[in-house]
Amino acid sequence: MVVPPSTGGSSTTTTTTQPPPPNGTFQVNLTKNPTTNSAYPTYAAHIPFSARRAPALDMTTVERRGHPMAVRESNKRIRPHGLQDAPTFRPSEDEFRDPMEYIKKIAPEGRKYGICKIIPPQGWTPGFAIDTEKFHFRTRRQELNSVEGGTRTNLNYLDQLAKFHKQHGMNLNRFPSVDKKPLDLYKLKKAVETRGGFEKVCKLKKWAEIGRDLGYSGKIMSSLSTSLKNSYQKWLHPYEEYLRVAKPGVQQQLEFEYGGPFTPPATHSPMKRSHSQQSTPIGPQDASSAMQASAALNASLQQPEERTDRLPHTMDQQQQPPLPSTSGFTAVNAGGFTPVNLTPASFQAVNTPNSLPRRDISNSVPATASLPVAECLNSVKGAEPQHPVLNGVPSINGHPANPLKRTISHESLNGGPGSDSMDENGRRSKRLKKAPTVVGSYMSMLRPNPTIPQTPVRRYNVNGKPGEICDTCGKTDDKPAISSCDGCENSYHWYCLDPAVEIPSNQDWHCPRCLVGTGEFGFEEGGIYSLKQFQEKAQSFKDSYFVPRMPYDPVLNTKRQVTEDDVEREFWRLVESITETVEVEYGADIHSTTHGSGFPTIEKNPLDQYSTDPWNLNILPLHPESLFRHIKSDISGMTVPWLYVGMCFSTFCWHNEDHYSYSANYQHFGSTKTWYGIPGADAERFEEAMKQAVPELFETQPDLLFQLVTLLPPDQLKKAGVNVYALDQRAGQFVITFPQAYHAGFNHGFNFNEAVNFAPHDWEPFGETGVERLQAFRKQPCFSHDELLMTAANRDTTIKTAKWLAPALQRLRQREMQQRAELLTRHKGYIDHHCKVDEPDVDPNSHCELGYEVDEKDVPESDYQCVYCKAYSYLSRFRCNTASKVMCLLHAGTYDCCDAAEELRLSSSSHSLIYKYTDSALEAVVQKVTDRSAMPEAWQEKLDKTLEDEPKPSLKVLRSLVSEGERIPYDLPGLPDLKTFVSKCNSWVEEATNFITRKQQNRRKNERVWRKSTSAKAAEQEGREKEFRKIENIHKLLAAAEKISFDCPEITTLKERSENIADFQRDASTALKNPGLKSTQEFEDMAEVGKSFNVDIPEVEKLDQVVQQMKWTDKARELKGQFQTLEDVAELITRAGEIGIPEHADLLLYYKGQQEQGEVWEAKAKELISVESVHYQQLEALSTQAGSLPVSKQTLAAVDAILAKQREAHRQIQDLYDRSRNDDFRSRPKYKVVRDVLDGLSELNSKPTGTIDLEKEIKRHEDWMRRGKKLFGKANAPLHILQAHMNYVAEHNRYCFDLQDKPRLPVEPASREHTPVDSQEVDSQREVFCMCRQPEAGLMIECELCHEWYHGKCLKIARGKFKEDDKYTCPICDWRVKIPRDAARPKLEDLQEWQQEMPTLPFQPEEEDTLEEIIDRGSKFREFMKPYTNPMISTSGEVATQRFYLRKIEGAEILLSHETNFFRSELHKWAPVAPIPPPMLDVSLSTRKPRPTKQQKEMSKLGITNPDDLPQHLRTKQHMFPKQRKSSDANSGRGHHPLQPAPRRGRADQNPMLGPQHNPFSQSARDMDHVFAEFTTDPIDDFGPRNEAAEALEDRRRDEDNEHENRFVDELLR
Repeated sequence: MVVPPSTGGSSTTTTTTQPPPPNGTFQVNLTKNPTTNSAYPTYAAHIPFSARRAPALDMTTVERRGHPMAVRESNKRIRPHGLQDAPTFRPSEDEFRDPMEYIKKIAPEGRKYGICKIIPPQGWTPGFAIDTEKFHFRTRRQELNSVEGGTRTNLNYLDQLAKFHKQHGMNLNRFPSVDKKPLDLYKLKKAVETRGGFEKVCKLKKWAEIGRDLGYSGKIMSSLSTSLKNSYQKWLHPYEEYLRVAKPGVQQQLEFEYGGPFTPPATHSPMKRSHSQQSTPIGPQDASSAMQASAALNASLQQPEERTDRLPHTMDQQQQPPLPSTSGFTAVNAGGFTPVNLTPASFQAVNTPNSLPRRDISNSVPATASLPVAECLNSVKGAEPQHPVLNGVPSINGHPANPLKRTISHESLNGGPGSDSMDENGRRSKRLKKAPTVVGSYMSMLRPNPTIPQTPVRRYNVNGKPGEICDTCGKTDDKPAISSCDGCENSYHWYCLDPAVEIPSNQDWHCPRCLVGTGEFGFEEGGIYSLKQFQEKAQSFKDSYFVPRMPYDPVLNTKRQVTEDDVEREFWRLVESITETVEVEYGADIHSTTHGSGFPTIEKNPLDQYSTDPWNLNILPLHPESLFRHIKSDISGMTVPWLYVGMCFSTFCWHNEDHYSYSANYQHFGSTKTWYGIPGADAERFEEAMKQAVPELFETQPDLLFQLVTLLPPDQLKKAGVNVYALDQRAGQFVITFPQAYHAGFNHGFNFNEAVNFAPHDWEPFGETGVERLQAFRKQPCFSHDELLMTAANRDTTIKTAKWLAPALQRLRQREMQQRAELLTRHKGYIDHHCKVDEPDVDPNSHCELGYEVDEKDVPESDYQCVYCKAYSYLSRFRCNTASKVMCLLHAGTYDCCDAAEELRLSSSSHSLIYKYTDSALEAVVQKVTDRSAMPEAWQEKLDKTLEDEPKPSLKVLRSLVSEGERIPYDLPGLPDLKTFVSKCNSWVEEATNFITRKQQNRRKNERVWRKSTSAKAAEQEGREKEFRKIENIHKLLAAAEKISFDCPEITTLKERSENIADFQRDASTALKNPGLKSTQEFEDMAEVGKSFNVDIPEVEKLDQVVQQMKWTDKARELKGQFQTLEDVAELITRAGEIGIPEHADLLLYYKGQQEQGEVWEAKAKELISVESVHYQQLEALSTQAGSLPVSKQTLAAVDAILAKQREAHRQIQDLYDRSRNDDFRSRPKYKVVRDVLDGLSELNSKPTGTIDLEKEIKRHEDWMRRGKKLFGKANAPLHILQAHMNYVAEHNRYCFDLQDKPRLPVEPASREHTPVDSQEVDSQREVFCMCRQPEAGLMIECELCHEWYHGKCLKIARGKFKEDDKYTCPICDWRVKIPRDAARPKLEDLQEWQQEMPTLPFQPEEEDTLEEIIDRGSKFREFMKPYTNPMISTSGEVATQRFYLRKIEGAEILLSHETNFFRSELHKWAPVAPIPPPMLDVSLSTRKPRPTKQQKEMSKLGITNPDDLPQHLRTKQHMFPKQRKSSDANSGRGHHPLQPAPRRGRADQNPMLGPQHNPFSQSARDMDHVFAEFTTDPIDDFGPRNEAAEALEDRRRDEDNEHENRFVDELLR
């Protein structure tokens, strides 16, 4: 068998022979699956979880919301026990935005069921934020039938019964048989107990009835009755009598250990004990009732005929053989409930064979019942233990495992993991600090529980080993006489027991406490898993359990799939089964603070939108509407989520939340989780039903429901009248539990949930009740409820908070004041005096010695927690200065905090009363919140009083109430109606104000805007304004004010305005009847008064018209005789028509005549301006007439501008022409100045006098420039190119004709030289190379003959076409190699002739200085070269010098023909390379190829040579020149012919630089000259100036041609 690595076992395989499992046996075959159960690392126990790593969980293998594997929401099904489903809510996206609002909305419906389910909107899908490789957790092991209350009670009783009889010499190896059936002794005991006990049953002869209840149907009932009676009398009656006597003593001992009575007392006074009783549970001299019962039963049971096989309890019989260590008893519930004090002699079996199963999925193998239970936990009959053994203790996942299932976790008791109430992040936990934990768990129980289970209190042997010291006398002598209880490990001398009882060392012995039983129960600690490990374990268990049990489906031809209904019914069957035990594991209460939350958090995932989502369980408790935000520190499990990892059948038992709070549980992924809920209204009925069902458990553990270890089937609860509801939670769904609602549930498979508590406003009353319940059971609360309320009062000042806080604080004040008063009454009851506590002005030397102080600072919770009831006494506490113990006011003085009597505790200075708030301070806080909560009601009262006292309330008062109500941050019922009424009144006031205070200026401005606008919108606006300005509107407003029924000053003002309007109308009518009696100003003032009323009064319009007419007449009379523009006259006439001036008025007739004359002038002026040939004399006449007529300013300005330009142009032309005739050449104008003047004439419609003569002179000058262009080969280039090219020539010649550049030996370019050593100096002057005499740049090519370096750019050789090892002969050494030239080089003689023509030019040329520089530099160089060009002194030794100067001459941009031909001839003579001598050069032309025109390209594509053969759409369109403007002194000029297509020039089939021979440089000069003679012009000359794009295109074309040529040369060389 292979031990699963997930359990920490070894991976070795042990072969065992196992019998086939009988019917009904559950067995899981755990053969290792290499695909799913890969090896996992095993860690030592001390390795923290955070340091462990495991394979990550594959999220595609788990059920998630929207995942194809996810179980869909099914229709309602018929559940086991006939349960009704709790409601499911599906909020919309808007409803889902605020969780508190939505939960508040569904709360009335949800409370009816205690639980409900919320399915988020489809788009709400938070990711899973936990790192599954790092996540490790420890589980709890759960036996399903042990969590059921009835089953556990049965097994507990049978276990204690077996111990009792074994201790007294009788082995209860199996159930007694009655009527050939095993007799269930516990059921027999319950049947007798319910009928009044043994004596009453015997007296009333109820045995036959009991037999029928137990399921016996024998024909001879007398025999059955006898058998039942005998069985009871033999097995049960002695133990029941023992319990009757011993149970009170054990109960007293447990209460002492607990610190008080178990059950909540009627009063809050603690159990009073004498000082001697507190020393030890059993006094050394007192004969306790338990000991008395033990002695009596020893005597009664030791009868001669019944103890022949038992060991007598005397010293002289100690040498008899010991009892066997095992009984051989086979249990009905084999492998089921394991006793707390498990020993080999414990009750272990009834008469059932090995076929009865024990399901233990922790090891996934069936346990064997015939072995001791401790061995059955980990082994199979004949097999080795499943877990590795460390120091004799079984281990799980490498961690020691406790073999006892219901012993105490010493790790938690001693401060191990899970025992501290503060986690590593400083957060408090829901668990009590140093509180005991559930057995074997690394986490404490869900509720803080200081009592379950606890190690028995030892008086003496606190830290020693069992058997070293007697717990009765405290002595260590006579160790052979000391024996230890096999259950609790307390040790006693046999003679210290009363009566003395001999305890053989080789026999099991149990003290009375263990025989009576304490009811302790908890979950054993499970293994440590990663999520992937636990998933594999869970899936293996579920498959192994259900697959063999599922029926065959003939339709699908396979076994039927497991349904949720199958799992639910099987779960409850196993829970209620006493004969079948299945053990599962559950990862519960995992701290998210240490293990991480499944939701993204703002600390780890700040960019994730769900890290701040209000439904994120890390944020939900601290929602602005959650009261838990007032808790000052985090509480793990309550305000910080806990995690839950489940498997199939893992369960959480009946419980409600701490402090009766709400809870939210979210399932991140996995299988279904079924929930059962009980409404909070049925909580008391549920608790009573539980007590009735399992009273034995509540006897010793009244706080059983705090422990989360007990289930009761829903059908039993329903029979007790408890409403139980159910729901199924799936991945991506929330489950909400409501206050005080009990809930339980189980898992259908592997899943991962996260839960947290929260507290809306309606929780507070439940929270107070929950704290009172915790105090009654002496349970530690998670936080101080009073502190939460006071913090909310000090922190939150909103009315919404005050509404729920005020009643809570009033209850708090009433309770606190009552407790303070009761304490002070008891305090004064011992000594009547003036107390300084309630009488602050009392004399300090009075008899009140009780310490009293007011401590307002915050202190740790432990400083105000009652040592007795565990409640937080936040507002006031009673402190024992002697023992440093704190009590609440209820237990102040009554609790035995020290040796002092109660009277002294309440009156001596050794005790102090500490108030957080004095009575007055507490009253002030409560009153402040109460007043704040009453603000809405006070406002409503003020509103009602205002409306009742005044029939017409003042608008000012109502506005004040509205303003006051808006400042109250609360929903006021009367405020909307009041605001509507005040808004209506404000609208009336606003409309009335338009008639009262609106300024006339605004009205005039609006009138101008409307007058200028002609749009429909403006007309519509005008119509509305006219409708508004009616006088009737004032009367309507006054009537409306009366109807609304309110009072304000505007009403009185509007009434006065109405009366003033009536008076004005009367006065205006009188004035209009006699207009001549008043002046213009008087009429204007009267009109202004009418307009100030802001209504349309007919008399105002009439007055306004009269005023406008009078003003127009005054203005027209004033302007007569003054200069007016045509627009001004037209506007004056238009205005006259608008205001109704009669047509026959003299002034109007005068201005109309002026307008006609001005229009005639305007038409004539425009006509003269628009003609081609302007008649300036007529323009002069019009300009003179404009002084006496109204004319347009624009037209007059145009006429004057034309005349001014004409005069200025004529003056400039005449001046330039006269200067061009000046004999002094330097006084003649510059060519550019003349050119700019002539170009400026294009703005005139005609040419001034003298323009033609000046144009002739400029043409003569430009002809001289064209001759210069032709010399440089730029004949077709624009004129301005000449200056630019000459500058280039001059610049280039400066380097080539540099006289300082002397011959030198060949040198390497700087890039090819070796790096100089430190001692070697570097020449600062850069060397020049090539024909251009420029420094090194780009590609450099060396001539193989003269070893001079040339620029690749100057030779037009591309970098890619020349290799480093290629050989090259330069044009200087071999005259056949042509030098690429972009332009022609004129001869120096031709330039000198061209220069001599300058004095005859009419203007000074711009090129004069440049030309002079070029000629001067060339002449000097020629003069310098004369000694080198003497053929008489030329020798072969001057070859290098001749090559040097020929290189400079060839690089220059002008031709020195004599020198060039001389050096070429001499070089051929002294160092010939070509076979023939070089020809004589007379010209130096450009070598650039002409760029074909677009038409030529098209002809080449079509394969035609004649342009006339081109299609019509491809032919060049003729360019028509614009018609020449006419001049005042010249009628016409010479016309121009249209441009014709450029003549077609053929392109050579091969590179013209290459000859017919193999050597690329062997072509004769004559042939080359013939080739180059065809291309005498630059392509630029053909097409004029080019932009940068055109030049770049030309360069690219040239590079392509060079590449083609170089490629051809390479082929020839090869």
